[in-house]
Amino acid sequence: MHRTFIAALAALSLSGPAIAQSDDVSGRLVVYTSQPNEDAQRTVDAFNAAYPNVEVEWIRDGTTQVMARLEAEFAAGNPQPDVLLIADMVTMEGLEAQGRLLAYPEADVSAYDPSIMDPEGYYFSTKLITTGIVYNTSAPFVPTSWADLLRPEAEGQIAMPSPLTSGAATIHMVSLTSHPDLGWEYYEGLAEQGTNPQGGNGGVYRAVAGGEQMFGMVVDFLPIREIPNGAPVGFVFPQEGVSAVTEPAAILSTAQNVPAAQAFVDFLISPEGQQLAADMGYLPAHPAITPPEGFPALDDIKLLDFDPAKALQSTDSDRLRFVEMFGG
Repeated sequence: MHRTFIAALAALSLSGPAIAQSDDVSGRLVVYTSQPNEDAQRTVDAFNAAYPNVEVEWIRDGTTQVMARLEAEFAAGNPQPDVLLIADMVTMEGLEAQGRLLAYPEADVSAYDPSIMDPEGYYFSTKLITTGIVYNTSAPFVPTSWADLLRPEAEGQIAMPSPLTSGAATIHMVSLTSHPDLGWEYYEGLAEQGTNPQGGNGGVYRAVAGGEQMFGMVVDFLPIREIPNGAPVGFVFPQEGVSAVTEPAAILSTAQNVPAAQAFVDFLISPEGQQLAADMGYLPAHPAITPPEGFPALDDIKLLDFDPAKALQSTDSDRLRFVEMFGG
């Protein structure tokens, strides 16, 4: 979907350096994003409220499709976007390794956990979308750890997304198999439990909410948003920790409007941009922003260790090992 927004009608009151610099930033800015359409529109509207002289054009699709389009544009020597706002750091690591990203070390990331930001300023995490355990309220027990899914009562009752189709599931697989108390033995245990990974997170949530399965591995916002509406599910941040995709933003090395691209990044990681993420129902990456209802405080969530550069090197072999355990 391709939409153009020119100077959104007033709306978001912002303060600080972004407003002071807003008149100095103008022109056309092209953004490729994997955000849902509604989120993308809200993001652009809020940015335009602060930077009314920037004309933002955005194209939205899944990260895999966005990257396929971008690779075709690279091959043709005509990449279009100034900014990427996509699901995961591993994809950004690949682009950085290819020299496709422009560093922006001046961006203010002082408030953030360094582990979710590129140390050289090539990409910037904008939120935390964690993967934990969803359970049906009719389940035989309430899990507190990843290890609980290996209990006998959970046999044949586990849904999980496939890393062959889901980027979040890939990062989750790498994070769990790198954990010293879990490792690949944990995934072998899941296979022995009769777990049949299929599709993405939406299917997992529906299977658990519908009672087809009692437990599932799923991204946090799907159950947390629906619990207040009466969905018969609960959600657990397991004690070992959770994996996370961080929806990073990056400026391409071929960007045509670098000042506007930098302003877009600045907005996303500003307190105002992070409050917008929380208002849209996501866990903000900025520790000073209060999470949405249903989420614990950021300090109370333990993130599993994750090295995106290492994951980039091992993704193919990890997926092959996964196929050997679960089938394609």
